[in-house]
Order: sequence, then structure tokens, then C-alpha cells
Amino acid sequence: MRKAVPGQGASRGNALGRARVREPHALEVAEARIGPHEVEAELARLHAAIEQVRSEIRAMRDQLHGALAHEVGEFLDLHTLLLEDPELLHGLDALVRNDLYGADYALRLQRDRLAAVFESMDDAYFRSRIEDIDHVIGRVHAALHAHEAELQGVAGEILVTDAISPSEIGRLQAQGVLGIVTCGGSALSHASILARSLHLPLIVNAPQALGMVNDGDVLVIDGSTGEIVIEPNADDLRAYRTRLREEKRERKQLRRLRREPSKTLDGVDIRLYANAESREDVAEAHSIGAAGIGLYRTEFLFLQGREIPDEEAQFRAYRDLVLGMTGRTVTIRTLDIGADKADETGLALRYEPNPALGLRGVRLSMARTGLLETQLRAIVRASGYGPVRILVPMVSGREEIVAVRRLLVRVQQDIAREGFETAERIALGAMIEVPSAAIALPVFARDLDFVSIGTNDLVQYLLAADRNNDALGELYSPLHPAVLRLVHSVVRIARARGMPASVCGEIAGDARFTPLLLALGLEELSLHPSPMLEVRRAIRALDLGQLRARAPALLRARDRAGIERWLDSAQPVHLPG
Repeated sequence: MRKAVPGQGASRGNALGRARVREPHALEVAEARIGPHEVEAELARLHAAIEQVRSEIRAMRDQLHGALAHEVGEFLDLHTLLLEDPELLHGLDALVRNDLYGADYALRLQRDRLAAVFESMDDAYFRSRIEDIDHVIGRVHAALHAHEAELQGVAGEILVTDAISPSEIGRLQAQGVLGIVTCGGSALSHASILARSLHLPLIVNAPQALGMVNDGDVLVIDGSTGEIVIEPNADDLRAYRTRLREEKRERKQLRRLRREPSKTLDGVDIRLYANAESREDVAEAHSIGAAGIGLYRTEFLFLQGREIPDEEAQFRAYRDLVLGMTGRTVTIRTLDIGADKADETGLALRYEPNPALGLRGVRLSMARTGLLETQLRAIVRASGYGPVRILVPMVSGREEIVAVRRLLVRVQQDIAREGFETAERIALGAMIEVPSAAIALPVFARDLDFVSIGTNDLVQYLLAADRNNDALGELYSPLHPAVLRLVHSVVRIARARGMPASVCGEIAGDARFTPLLLALGLEELSLHPSPMLEVRRAIRALDLGQLRARAPALLRARDRAGIERWLDSAQPVHLPG
């Protein structure tokens, strides 16, 4: 019998397949005790299972590339940290050795203890990490019984579950899963961002799904509208086939734009740069005509092993990046790493009370000036092979930029004395993602050559809303009057000084938001290569003069609903190929 289930579209695309229902994770293990003579054998069994999971996670980490390396890698690193947590390991040993519990029941008890601690914390980030505890404990439990902890997908299935982690998404797609429906989640979570980069249909915030969908039901899902249809009828199937034809036609139209300019109807060039972190990203950016690299994440070099990459290793990576863009400008962001992206080199603090507000980005670089100097030397040497800019993350005020500039000048002098060929001048810019930097920009704009607005963190910090906390999904949104007014202020200040300003957050890669960004004064966007052609198509269907004339109405909007109405009215009626 046909039923419709509402949800929220998080990653565009349509899918038709059989439902695979995964119930919410719960480690249901009956209490079981062992004899004193069994303790050592049970501990050995438990430790072997933990080591097996560590090895599996390391192997998964080594296989990641491109977008997966960045998004999935963060979560795998966190799972590795949990497996090394003394609180977890000592607690398990005590439950087996002192209380004579079997390994399975000890896992359940320790999971419940840690979850209770996390749930009691005031910090939303840590409360949201309970899912990671469940995932890690589940893997160890599976290893104890020699079966696979990861959900195995089957080609042609649509997964219906309570939640999905980024580490599962890439694997499920490779197994042939056609789409995913989750009861909770946010369209701006890491999992949603990754699904979009992989073009995997995803619907979130569908709380009725688990109660209405059964294993084996046929589903049609629309990742744009969030519509879920159980046991579709003939009309639903015809509509689905129509959408597939439209998608195919759209892809064909987009391919024609690979070499077309990103120019508005009234003849204004909008420069589209690519966010990148791998050779694959750079190659794709080059092939679709990106103006350059607007954000190259250097932290992936530091997350690939236990050793800090030396100057020569970094230089080779940056040189190859510059050569790969064949004369187009490359913007290299200095190391942006902290406890939320804890690495195996020991650079980041592993147990900060609040990692989002802790020693990360430029703060970590300034605390480890030798590390920053090495990175700047590698970048300066790479500048001899093509145009390079340096972008500093997590800037909160003038002092940090002045300190980095001073070090950069000294490094350039040292490199010149050593006989290397380099650019005469390298532009230095700041990521505007901390509200204090946006507010104080008039004070230190003269110390900068360009700015790049990181909306992902700016929204999070400005609204005090963790973007990975499902409970705050409605609050965490760039469509907030305070966000738009702050972005407009930054752009206006940059323009007054004749300084380039771009946006490099997730909002830049969503073509629905393109009219809003252009209206706010932006003429440079930096985004992942995968949605770039869609954004280019949107730009070519917009009149910049008309959008700028309507900007005052946008800035007068009093709430999100008003901004959404403005945005709906600004969408082009037809986006020509």
C-alpha cells in the first residue's frame, strides 16, 4: 500500500530500490560472568579484538583519497582516539579482572558509563559524540565474534536508519547502495556534505521513516524535496522516470559549461575557485575551468601518518599543486588542525574541553613557530613555480596577522639568500570565520592582501550552534540576519580597500544561495569542484545589477523566513546551458 513519508532533502538525486532498515544501535548483551581461571584468556580475547579494530581503522584511513580523506578521516581519527582512551581501556580491564564480567557485558557496561558522562556535559560537541562511542564499541563487539561491524550494503538498496556517519557513506556507495534516509540529521552536517560531494541521494530529518518502512519495501526517494514514497504506484514511477530524464538532460547541459565563462547576464565575471586537498581535486578543478585554487587544505599532509612532514615533503606537494594549475592562482591555507581533527603526530591536544574553541588553526601555528616557519619555507619555495597566496585560518585579530607577516618576510629573505627562485611578493590573507575578526576588520584590513570568509565556522561561532548537533539543525543556518549582515560588512570593508574577498564555506557550493552571495557584493567564490558547474550555470542566468539593487531588501529581512522569501524570488526562472 502506497504511503508518503516527509523528510528534508540533504543531497540531490533520485533513487528507486528496496529498503534496508537498520534499527537504532543498541548493544543488548545479557549479564554474564566468568570464573577466576578464565580472566586472562578473556582479557586476551578482548585486547585482540581492540587491536583488530585499530588495524581496520588504520587500513581504512590509508585507503582514503580526496573528499573522503578530509571528511571521513576526521571521524576515523576520533575513533582511533577513543580506542586509546585510558578511561575506556582501564574500565574494561577492571570489569573483567575485578568484577569477573565477560568481555561482551563489560563492553556494554563501559559504553553506558561513558555515554552517561558525555550526556551530562554542558558542551554540545561532546554530547554529540555519543554516536562515535556506539560505533567504536559496536566494532569491538563485532570483532569479539569475528563478524563485520560495518554495515554491509547491497547493490540496489536504500538504507533507512536513525543516523549515518561519514565513515559509512563512502563504503555504502562503493557497495552499490542507491540512497540513504535518516530519522535525524542536518543538511549541513559532515555526513550531508560528504553525500553531496559523492552525488549520493540523502534525506535527513525523517522521524517517521523507521516506524513506517519495513525491510524489503520498495522506496522512491527524492533528495531535492525530501519526499519518500513507500510502495510507489504507477504515477509515482512515471514521475520518477521523468526526474531521471531531467537529471540526464541536466548533466548533459552542465558538461557544456566546462569551458564557458562564469559571467552574469549583464556581463560581470564571477571568479569561481576550487577548494582542494588532493591531486584528484586539483585535476578536476583544472578540467572544469576553475579560476584557480581558492582553498588548499594542507592539514591532509599531517593526517596521513605518524611523522610530521618535513620542508622537502611539503615543498614537493605544494610545487605539484602549483604546477597542476598551470599558471592559475593557488591559495594555500596554513595548517588548520586541532583536537577536533586530532592527528597521530602529536601536534594537536587530544583532550581539550572544547576543541572548536581551543588551540587550533593559527593559534597552534603560533604556539609551534618552528612548524609554521617550515610550512612557510615550503610555500615560498613553491612560489617559484607559479602564483601563490597564503591564507591564515582561525584569525581573531590583528596581532596574529602581524606575527605571521613578520615571519613570512624573514622566511622570504632567508630563502632568497639560499639561492632559490621565488615570487617577489606573496599575498597574505585571513580566513574570516571568527566573529571578532569580522568585527575588527576595519582595524587590520590594511595588514591584509585578501580575505576569505569561512561561513561554516562563522555561522557556528556567531550563532553558538554546533553544526554537527542534530538538535540544533534548525538554528545552524547561514540564512540568519546576523550572518548576512556580517558577511556584507566584511565584503564592503574589503571593497573599500580594493582588496579581494571570497567565500569558501559550504554555502558557496550550493547554487540556490548564489543569488544571495552576489547580492551581498561577492564576486569570488571558492567551492568543491563537484558542484562548480551548477553554480556557474546559476551565475550565467542572473543579472548582477538587479540583484545588487535588491540587496537592501535582503539586509532588512528580520528573520530566516524573510530571507528565504527573498531568495525564492531571486531564483532565475530558467537556467540556460
